[in-house]
Amino acid sequence: MDLELYDQTAAGAAAADLQLIRDLIAAAGQELKLRDDTEVSVTLMNNDEIQKINEQYRGVDRPTDVISFAMHDDDADDVIVMDPEMAAEMPLNLGDIMISVDKVDEQAQFLQHSRERELGYLVVHGFLHLNGYDHLQPADEQEMFGLQRKILDDYGLAK
Repeated sequence: MDLELYDQTAAGAAAADLQLIRDLIAAAGQELKLRDDTEVSVTLMNNDEIQKINEQYRGVDRPTDVISFAMHDDDADDVIVMDPEMAAEMPLNLGDIMISVDKVDEQAQFLQHSRERELGYLVVHGFLHLNGYDHLQPADEQEMFGLQRKILDDYGLAK
């Protein structure tokens, strides 16, 4: 996995948080059997910044914990046809995950679990969304949340 990490937080992210993100993205990529050249970015930010993004792209004027922007979706109008050999040589860019570190802290305290568990949950949750998983229907929710739990448990961040 090729991970780009961006820290837009006011205080600066802890090295341990950045390492946790790297490790979990790698573990999730292995669990999904993704190609080694798969690309993803994760941006850490504060509530003010994620609230602006949430309002602009989702029409919701409040901070949220995680937002994922998938590079590829199922919209047939956006499909670019290219030579299969050329496509196989290009890295697979999944998209971008944005996480509010303020929400990580708030939710960890509210849910009474570790900050690492909450950050890990949001990283894996966003990553699975980039890979086409969702939780809109009960069966989809069961599949996605089951996979999240497995990745987090295997990593050592059991609830």
